Amino acid sequence: MAQFQQRPPILLGVNLIHNPEVDVKRIPVPVSEAVVDCAVYCEGARLPGKYTPAAALAKVRELEQNGQQAFVWIGLHEPDHQQMESVAEVFQLHPLSVEDAVHAHQRPKVERYDDTLFLVLKTVNYIPHETVHLAREIVETGEIMVFVGADFVVTVRHGEHTGLAGVRHKLEQEPAQLALGPYSVMHAITDHVVDTYRAVTDAMEADVDAIEEATFSPTSKTEIEPIYMLKREVVELKRAVSPLSDALGWMNSDNADLLSKELRRQMRDVLDHQALAADRIAEYDEMLSSLVQAALAKAGMQQNSDMRKISAWAAMAAVPTAIAGIYGMNFENMPELAWTWGYPAVLLLMLGICGFLYRTFRRNHWL
Repeated sequence: MAQFQQRPPILLGVNLIHNPEVDVKRIPVPVSEAVVDCAVYCEGARLPGKYTPAAALAKVRELEQNGQQAFVWIGLHEPDHQQMESVAEVFQLHPLSVEDAVHAHQRPKVERYDDTLFLVLKTVNYIPHETVHLAREIVETGEIMVFVGADFVVTVRHGEHTGLAGVRHKLEQEPAQLALGPYSVMHAITDHVVDTYRAVTDAMEADVDAIEEATFSPTSKTEIEPIYMLKREVVELKRAVSPLSDALGWMNSDNADLLSKELRRQMRDVLDHQALAADRIAEYDEMLSSLVQAALAKAGMQQNSDMRKISAWAAMAAVPTAIAGIYGMNFENMPELAWTWGYPAVLLLMLGICGFLYRTFRRNHWL
């Protein structure tokens, strides 16, 4: 029988069949798949047409040579490494910042690479729910990375709730703000994110109040699990919001050569709003820590009350058990064995002692 050598599998599209003997590289996904929007803005107005990142930057440089102020704003959603490298090559972005933009879960920060600012913002979203007891998650987080240069803005989003289409549309309705340059886009994005912080903290106030009311209610049984879950969500929110205070403060103080006087004023206003949100989150954190202690104390009191009730019922049950045990030993010479009313008398004695114990325990609030 003739022997045939096994051929490697046929490769169709990007769904490749793995063969360890064949070195196959995945077909790269074009940058356009990650681009949400790419636009050129000149003197505060958006120019018509669709652009690739390279074509948009070339158009901006052409307008600048004619003495016009222009910049490009490109928005990316969860690009992979190759897509981000392609964009970075066009705008000359630093490799370290490019690596941070590809891999999410960064800490809020501001870094400067020559004349380019790299801003990382944590986005938050409140998940509606009926009650805290039924919720599995209250706050979800995402990220927005912003690269800002002299004539470009590159935004990289991670997460489904972090859309910037509304921010872009709002800015396009305000040509005077767009005319301030690419850093006005950075301000608008930061202001939008900080506004969501305040909205989420306002929504979480009802959850904290509900947990507080349930914890200190004398008629309801305290459950510690919802308090721990809400505490976890507040801690996650705190990690997303609090570090931004130092980042925005450093941006205003040490980058006066990049930000105009008007933009520094606007960024200070954003910093004030962010500080208010951070303070409220810190208050929630402290309050929930107190509620955890109160819930543990209340649970301890409930356990003590339950133990007293169990001990009282056990004491009452011990009396008839002991008497019945004595009369069950089958001795011949036992008191009242020959008496006609001996059996009812012993039952009445048991009931009398148990009644006395019950009254005593009730008077001492054990039952």
